[in-house]
Amino acid sequence: MTENKKNRITIEHGAGGEVMDSLIKNSILKWSTEKQEGIGLNQLDDGAAIPHNNEHIVITTDSHIVRPLFFPGGDIGRLAVSGTINDLSVMGAEPLALTSALVIEEGLEIEVVEKTIQSLFKTAKEAGVNIVTGDTKVMESGEIDDIIINTTGIGYTKNPISDKGLKPGDKIIITGSIGNHGLAILSHREGFKFKSKLKSDVKPINHIIKKALKIGGVTAMKDPTRGGLAKSINEMAKKAKVDIELKEQKIPIKKEVKSTSEILGIDPMTVANEGIAIIAAKPEKADKILNQLRKLEGAKDTEIIGTVVEGNGEVTLETAIGGKRYIEPPAGDPIPRVC
Repeated sequence: MTENKKNRITIEHGAGGEVMDSLIKNSILKWSTEKQEGIGLNQLDDGAAIPHNNEHIVITTDSHIVRPLFFPGGDIGRLAVSGTINDLSVMGAEPLALTSALVIEEGLEIEVVEKTIQSLFKTAKEAGVNIVTGDTKVMESGEIDDIIINTTGIGYTKNPISDKGLKPGDKIIITGSIGNHGLAILSHREGFKFKSKLKSDVKPINHIIKKALKIGGVTAMKDPTRGGLAKSINEMAKKAKVDIELKEQKIPIKKEVKSTSEILGIDPMTVANEGIAIIAAKPEKADKILNQLRKLEGAKDTEIIGTVVEGNGEVTLETAIGGKRYIEPPAGDPIPRVC
């Protein structure tokens, strides 16, 4: 009897694209009946914001599976902390503390575990946040691949920011070049030899977001990880029921990323990032945010890449030659096991 794949989980169900969205909406969220004030599970934001004593507690959680564990520009420990810090930050929260749970494969070298933990704590210190509690489990050899790290973060804010707050006229800002993380891991993992060295952008960006919030005028933010810029910008447009017009020539992309993606036939717009944010800002504040962020380490490639207009949730790209094309969210991530 031929097995029906439609009734089985595939790798695409965890890749951050439309297939994963379908799983979440049709097989997970249908069981959630609780209504929550603030920003809750059903809104599928980067985390939840829970009203408490005239402020909001913001909480987010993420499980990290990356292969290889160590890659150009980072490792699974740095990735785990950065991803959670960044999810808190794009909701407008000041990160307060992290938890870290490890699931380790039997037979993994203790030296590898120690190196990973050292990176966890080093990155948390860089972000100015403590890891306050955790858990460790060991699975039999072959049941998992090396190590899985789950991190949960908690923060607070008076004014949580949703990813659906865009308004017509807002400017779309991106705080760095796209595609670096996913393509760096793919090239390293597959042993591709290119003249230029690709390097992941993985880093905590809470200090960058804090500067933008201090300037003011931020209406929405998102962390463009799985599915890349294409997935995140479509989510923002659909949730806000607006259209977004992007300009290809304004989207920052390093030469080595562009050339590598062309060789491999991968659209860098759909590749995971781990050290940048999409920020929607009121037009009167956008230039100031742009100029101030460019002064910060890790945000020197910040650029205004588009404008929000009236519409129904579509994203278009004005190409370098003056044409226009629609930007569609990917079905899945073209590069699995990167976050």
